[in-house]
Amino acid sequence: MEEISLDGNNLSIEALAAVARQDLTVSLSPKVAERIKKARRIIEEAVEKRKIVYGVTTGFGALSSVVLSKEQTKDLQRNILLSHSAGVGNPFDEETTRAIMALRINSLAKGYSGIRLKTLETMVEMVNKGVLPVIPEKGSVGASGDLAPLAHMGLVMIGEGKAFYHGTCLEGKEAMRRAGIPPLLLEEGEGLAIINGTQVMTAIGAMTVYDSINLMKAADIAAGMTMEVLMGSNIQLDQKIHDVRPHPGQSLCAENLRRLTAGSNIITSHKDYTRVQDAYTIRCCPQVHGASRDALEYAKKVILTEMNSATDNPLVFYETGEILTGGNFHGQPVGFATDFLAIALSELADISERRVERLVNPQLSGLPAFLIKDPGLNSGLMLAQYTAAALVSENKTLCHPASVDSIPTSANKEDHVSMGTIAARKCREVLKNAQYVTAIELLCAAQALDLFTNLKPGHGTLEAYKLIREHVPHMERDRVLSKDIETLYHLVQSGAIVACVEKKIGRLN
Repeated sequence: MEEISLDGNNLSIEALAAVARQDLTVSLSPKVAERIKKARRIIEEAVEKRKIVYGVTTGFGALSSVVLSKEQTKDLQRNILLSHSAGVGNPFDEETTRAIMALRINSLAKGYSGIRLKTLETMVEMVNKGVLPVIPEKGSVGASGDLAPLAHMGLVMIGEGKAFYHGTCLEGKEAMRRAGIPPLLLEEGEGLAIINGTQVMTAIGAMTVYDSINLMKAADIAAGMTMEVLMGSNIQLDQKIHDVRPHPGQSLCAENLRRLTAGSNIITSHKDYTRVQDAYTIRCCPQVHGASRDALEYAKKVILTEMNSATDNPLVFYETGEILTGGNFHGQPVGFATDFLAIALSELADISERRVERLVNPQLSGLPAFLIKDPGLNSGLMLAQYTAAALVSENKTLCHPASVDSIPTSANKEDHVSMGTIAARKCREVLKNAQYVTAIELLCAAQALDLFTNLKPGHGTLEAYKLIREHVPHMERDRVLSKDIETLYHLVQSGAIVACVEKKIGRLN
């Protein structure tokens, strides 16, 4: 089995997705052990000399002024995991949990936390042997990092809490026993090192970014199919238009649409002067999809940086021997990025729903009402547009930015927090809704193509149409729509629709 080596500096979003979804094992780069041991010696020396070090020889948060005895410092680390395990709600799914753990390993592998190598190796074993802690989704305010969810992760490391092991939910101690992993007795500073990071919000953000890259391509495919059946012009795809407004995403989308519809017998340059210009949902597709693509690139950059960052407090600089207290645990960058991405994904769904409306509305499409023969007796795809409208409306509510909110915690010591984990969770939900709306557009566009013409579509759009028809038959009369929508959703979400098109015309932007 392929293995991902973690060194704290070079983890990609694609590699993280492989660990999360393909159960790839992880290992520590050979360079990691030396860093970890050097930083650990600095912590041990500080404890021996009775230095005041936050979270190592003192309490946490508002209790940081409480200095503890040498005997108390180890109990402190166990206590922080117990007391901070205050999460509520449904547990994260297994792939998200694997991503969280892989990111925490990667961050600790940088060598700035002061933990023992044994502690880090225990986390590696848990990932590789499938001991996945039960981590409630709710309870993090995004500073000091994802304290509550990471504490639930840490519980299993000491034989507490609960974990999934080969699909069965067990007591943490039993899961570790079955996997043959000895529970840890934490030493000074290690409990804090386990929980003080942004890896929960970053894991959700990274997986959402990964899936959004695929969705951007699927949205272009859906738009290309719709553009054909609505007799859209290809004039608006002329590269000269996009060169004079050189936003990168705009040009990339226009290029995708040109390639998807290349060879189409349907699309021609406009000669129907009763309609001088297409509606915005067709004509401005490169501008709207492109802006969403540019927002995604921003979010990707932020998430990739965060994935390979040290987000602990304090930070142990093994190069200089310093122990510095800072605020790298604050999730503001991730909160902003995922709030922005949620808006971008919402707009992708918004313009898609408006194209769906044009497809099913006979006054706008020139096709049979709701894309069905014998309308009136049959309602056809009428309610598919209703569902798309509901999802788009829900997204508008979800797009209220979480990152503009802050509620002080820890007796006002932590007086500004990021709500980054809430932003990431909302963004993931917006993504799912946008995937459904894109699926609905694909469903309607395929049905419209059946009704519209015997002319051949473009090379790329034809491949998408053929895959759709392998899974969903043409609608001759009314039937249950939810099954068709779910089928198309899985073709979008899994990447199958993009893969079949790229196999024909090459990699899309």
